[in-house]
Amino acid sequence: MNNTSLKQKLPGFFIPIVFAIAVMAISKYIVIAPPGQAVFIFSEFVILPILMGIISAWFWKDLGLRGITALVYCIYNTSLAILGSYLFLGEGVICLIIVSPLIFCFMLIGLLIGRTMFKKNDNTLNASVIALLLFIFIADSLSKHDYRNMVSDTIVINAPPNKVWKNVVAFKRIKQKNTFWLFRLGMPSPIESTVEGNYVGAGRKCIFSNSYVFGERIATYDSLKDLTFDIINQPRDPEIMNHIDILRGQFLLIDNGNGTTTLIGNSWYRLYVFPLWYYDIWAKSITRNVHLRVMKHIKELSEN
Repeated sequence: MNNTSLKQKLPGFFIPIVFAIAVMAISKYIVIAPPGQAVFIFSEFVILPILMGIISAWFWKDLGLRGITALVYCIYNTSLAILGSYLFLGEGVICLIIVSPLIFCFMLIGLLIGRTMFKKNDNTLNASVIALLLFIFIADSLSKHDYRNMVSDTIVINAPPNKVWKNVVAFKRIKQKNTFWLFRLGMPSPIESTVEGNYVGAGRKCIFSNSYVFGERIATYDSLKDLTFDIINQPRDPEIMNHIDILRGQFLLIDNGNGTTTLIGNSWYRLYVFPLWYYDIWAKSITRNVHLRVMKHIKELSEN
């Protein structure tokens, strides 16, 4: 690689990253978020990577990038963006694994858009496209972002409700190995639950790996039927937990009348990352796997 070629390529790798970090720093002062909670908006994962791709395309417009080469350059840029998020935004490794496909896809789209824009050499069109993308970014930054959802899972236990209930209220330490791939990579997973008393208002704790503790307060205590609890405090951690609030949890027991019990686990959560069509898939999957790890453990304890 000669010096001229290197000088053409390097700005296309580093200028977009500097631009993105600067824009995200500014957007922190624009986005309205709950106290102590950062919100990552749609535009930061869609519009910003597109703009980064367009900026790269401008620096590389004379290189004639095509096919595999353009793809590889986008992989490099995505890697640099992920590294920048880790170093300057304090994001966790698992969170960055989740976000990297999104960043890559929209950065590649931006590169392809930019390549088309700069081939035509129409400055009016080019300025209009960039202005439109920046307008969307600003409008999205000033918009309200609030999303809540609920996940429900069901399991049948071969034991009557009176044997299941005690393991629902509080359960002994889970010794089974994790099967969910994100848990195996190091994402915190539930391992034990404790309770202060069997009454409404009693404190409850759900202990996760890495010594994380979710503080809970019992809101409904209907023996053998309904245990509902509000989450009153939870850990703040770069590995997912900083981008989602678990608001409430619930276990419902249904006596099937044949010596078995249907156990239903419900969780309500609030997301602080957008776009929803992408991140809610992950939120549902993670919440569901937390449910199933606990519920399968309750099943094993009750049946034994």
